[in-house]
Amino acid sequence: MSDERPEKPLPELRASDADRDRVVERLRDAVAEGRLDMEEFEERLEAAYKSRTYAELEPLTADLPAAAGAAAVAPAAAPSGSAWPGRIGGTGSSALAVAVMSGFQRKGRWTVPARFDAVAFWGGGELDLREADFAQREVVINCVAVMGGIEITVPPGVDVDVRGFGFMGAFDQRDSPGPTEPGAPRVVVTGFAFWGGVEVKIKKPKRPLSGPSLRKNP
Repeated sequence: MSDERPEKPLPELRASDADRDRVVERLRDAVAEGRLDMEEFEERLEAAYKSRTYAELEPLTADLPAAAGAAAVAPAAAPSGSAWPGRIGGTGSSALAVAVMSGFQRKGRWTVPARFDAVAFWGGGELDLREADFAQREVVINCVAVMGGIEITVPPGVDVDVRGFGFMGAFDQRDSPGPTEPGAPRVVVTGFAFWGGVEVKIKKPKRPLSGPSLRKNP
């Protein structure tokens, strides 16, 4: 009698980072194609990064057609010496900032969570990501600016996607982020501005950063 164990069914196998990244890329394409709205995208995005097995990943794209010409290609690895691998992963320092006739600021070494909500009502806020760590490869910053403003500063090389909507207000990205660095995070800026504005700026860090040796959560 053979003591070989039967092969584990595919859905029970552990998913890799590359598997999760491919699902996220398909969800992103589905938003651009109009198949998913932002609320559905954010829900599925969060579920994708929390998934541990194929069984958890499969339902997230089961109702979406396969992308034309899609190929199972793993994301590009970060070049040797890159600081990005050491800055992605961990627990978010905070997930909410609110300014009501006041202001808020997040800067220096802090960890951006998978989703960060920023609200400015008759006030202003500043989110500086140049020295920040990121809980995961793709993060969503949801901004609500009502008669107020929110300024987001990211370093060059980060993939920035501004999708917010302004009514008598604006979501503005004036600077070009330049080419995305391999291994760098993706920052999706979404939300709503009414008589207010959300501005995304691209600036170099004040000092060079290395990996996890400098990580510090306030």
